[in-house]
Amino acid sequence: MLRQAECAESPVIEFVDVSKTYATASAVDHLSLRVAEKEFFVLIGPSGCGKTTTLNMLNRLVEPTAGHIRIGSEDIRDVVPAALRRRMGYVFQEAGLFPHMTVAENVGVTPRLLDWEPAKIAERVMELLTLVRLESDGFRGRLPRELSGGQRQRVALARALAARPRIMLLDEPFGALDPLTRDEVADDYRAIHGELGLTTVMVTHDMTEALLLADRIGVMRAGALVQVASPAELVAHPADGFVARMIETPMRRAERLSAALAGA
Repeated sequence: MLRQAECAESPVIEFVDVSKTYATASAVDHLSLRVAEKEFFVLIGPSGCGKTTTLNMLNRLVEPTAGHIRIGSEDIRDVVPAALRRRMGYVFQEAGLFPHMTVAENVGVTPRLLDWEPAKIAERVMELLTLVRLESDGFRGRLPRELSGGQRQRVALARALAARPRIMLLDEPFGALDPLTRDEVADDYRAIHGELGLTTVMVTHDMTEALLLADRIGVMRAGALVQVASPAELVAHPADGFVARMIETPMRRAERLSAALAGA
C-alpha cells in the first residue's frame, strides 16, 4: 500500500488518477500526486518506471490516456500546449542549447518569442547570467561549443528561467556532469529554487541526489508510485523492500566513507 506524506500547502500541481498507455505497454498506471507551491519534489526510480513520462505529461509533451492534471485550479487540457510550456521552465540532461546561437541569444529565446522589448531582454539576460554565476561579459558572446559541460548546463538553467516561470521541470539535469561540477550546479540550483520561490519537479535515478535536494521524494516502479515521503521518512520507514534497496546504496557509501576516514 502506498505511503504518502501529504504536501502541507495547497497543491499547485495535481495528478488525479492519471494513466498513460502505449500500444504494447502501460507507462504510468493510475497515478495520483499533489505537489505544493514552492516545493522541491523529486521523482526517482529505475529506467523505464514512468518518471520521465510523468514529467512530460505536465507540459503536454506526452498526453495522458486517462485522468486529469491540474495546475492550480486549471486543467492543463484547457491550455494550448505551446502557451503551457512557456509558463514552465524545462531543463534536461543534455543542455540542448542552440549551437548556432550565442549564450545571450540562447537565454533570450523565450522572451523573444513573447515579444519582449530588446532592452528588457538584454537586462533579463544579464540578470540571469549573474544568477547562475556566469556574470562575466565574456560569456554572453560565446557559442555553446566554447563552454564546459557545467557552463552549458548553467546557461540551460538561465534559459529555462528567462520568462519568469513559477514551475520548473528538470529531467536528469545534472547527470552528464562530472561529480564536482554536478554537486556545485545542483547546490546552486537548490539555492535558486529557494530564492525565487519556485515549484520544482525533478526526475533522477540517483538516490543520493534525491535525498540531498528534495523536500519530498516520490519513488516509482513499473508506472506506479510506491512511496511519497520526505527524505528523513523515506530513510526511516521505507514502504517495502524495493524502496529499502534503493536507499541502501547511498547509505552503504556513507558508512564506507565514514569507516575509511576513521582509519585514515
